[in-house]
Amino acid sequence: MAIIKRHGDNLTILADAPMNFGQRVAHVFLSIGDHLSELWRYRELVRNMVIRDLKVRYRNSTLGVLWSLGNPLLMMLVFTLVFTVMAPGGRGIEKFPVFVLCGLMPWNMFSASIIGCIGSIVQNAPLVRKVYFPREILPISTVLANLVNFALAMIVLFVFILVFRVPLSIWMLFLPVVVAVQTIFTIGVGLILATANVFYRDTQVIMDVLVMAWFFMTPIFYPMEMLPQSYVFMGLEINVWRWMYILNPMASLVGTYRVILYGTGFGGAPPAFDFFLRTTVTSLAVLAIGAALFYRYSRVFGEEV
Repeated sequence: MAIIKRHGDNLTILADAPMNFGQRVAHVFLSIGDHLSELWRYRELVRNMVIRDLKVRYRNSTLGVLWSLGNPLLMMLVFTLVFTVMAPGGRGIEKFPVFVLCGLMPWNMFSASIIGCIGSIVQNAPLVRKVYFPREILPISTVLANLVNFALAMIVLFVFILVFRVPLSIWMLFLPVVVAVQTIFTIGVGLILATANVFYRDTQVIMDVLVMAWFFMTPIFYPMEMLPQSYVFMGLEINVWRWMYILNPMASLVGTYRVILYGTGFGGAPPAFDFFLRTTVTSLAVLAIGAALFYRYSRVFGEEV
């Protein structure tokens, strides 16, 4: 923190003095407030970017925005055919199409968002080099565009919930909170990957493989109960289910979606709030790390792209 001394009408700025813990915390919150205030001033640009992303995605498409409904429907049909007919491992799961959709739709939103975020800075290089605006708008607008698709695709899920007569649960009111936490986590990951891709263009290729591996490690088309509850490694017993939820926030989020949308009706079991709280904290931490990394290097994006 700079020390300023006044001599009459003149101000003299001396060397920076070290900030104590309280001053550092205040500085962090002031910085966050400044960034949020700037984003709010550019909210019209965010809206236009979201609309642009949606238009570009469905340009020259016959069905247009209806693909946001058709994509999860087609993927659900494929998984249902494979796991109930060709490899009948899902026959023991009641109302398998609803079960799959509860995990598939949040995953589609997450994977499409982070893949889109990776190239959001590089692909808009002319804009980044020539015009000033908060650079974080680019990955954030990508996530928000996929959030719109996710909201539209939920129509398919609720239709199947009605068709298969899945009892509505009071915990369904918790859905907006789960969506908000997933959005926070997705933006955080998106900011990290967008920054990495500016300096390391192999990020896109690497993440294509990692996202596929992440998909199979998340209980989307299979229940967590299919995995062994414990595993002995080098004489140490590991609780597989617990560590899956701890190390994989998407597993916890998918599990929460499944409880509140595929649950057992009014009075059914509530979501595992301990795991969900841990996931919320993890999501906020990922967002904080992503924002700090992004803001630190965003000043040189124009030179690197």
